[in-house]
Amino acid sequence: MAHNYYYFIASLPYINYGDKPPVSSEEFREQCRNFLTKSDAALLRYCYYDSKLAMETEKSTGSAFIDLLMHRQRILGLTLAKLRAARLKVPGPEEEASQDIPRVIAAAKAAFDMDDPLAAELSLDRARWSVLDEMVGTNYFGVNNIYAYLMKLQLLERKQSFNEALGFTEYRNIYDTILHDYNSRS
Repeated sequence: MAHNYYYFIASLPYINYGDKPPVSSEEFREQCRNFLTKSDAALLRYCYYDSKLAMETEKSTGSAFIDLLMHRQRILGLTLAKLRAARLKVPGPEEEASQDIPRVIAAAKAAFDMDDPLAAELSLDRARWSVLDEMVGTNYFGVNNIYAYLMKLQLLERKQSFNEALGFTEYRNIYDTILHDYNSRS
């Protein structure tokens, strides 16, 4: 039986992509544990943008929303891995997507073709946000809206964590390590 969470959802501040998160995703996760049924709260463990979690979650979770979210994240990861492998001219993942989701594949290809890594990440996050809006559907007070809100909070936190100077420094360190390893083998 699907539960509606009228009071809880009505009390949530409205958020847009680019806003400062009104509450952390972990604080919101704790709030959810107080308002959701045990079965709905149990599915919060899948509400992360985690490629490894998505790859490991192939069986049904009991929620069509979460299953589709995991499936889309799996396809995104596989598509990006295949594109990277093709660019490097090495074998890519052998696993094929069980269901073609053209929009996810198009978002991955568009981000992959961007020269600026930050712009590519932001592009993927905007696409994720848009997909979450579409996935919620018309049941505004249903649990899927709560799952989507949690995922959106994570996207806002992620966006705030990007730091161009720190990112460039990390890139430089990785690049220098690769060059050092390459030169030491030559």
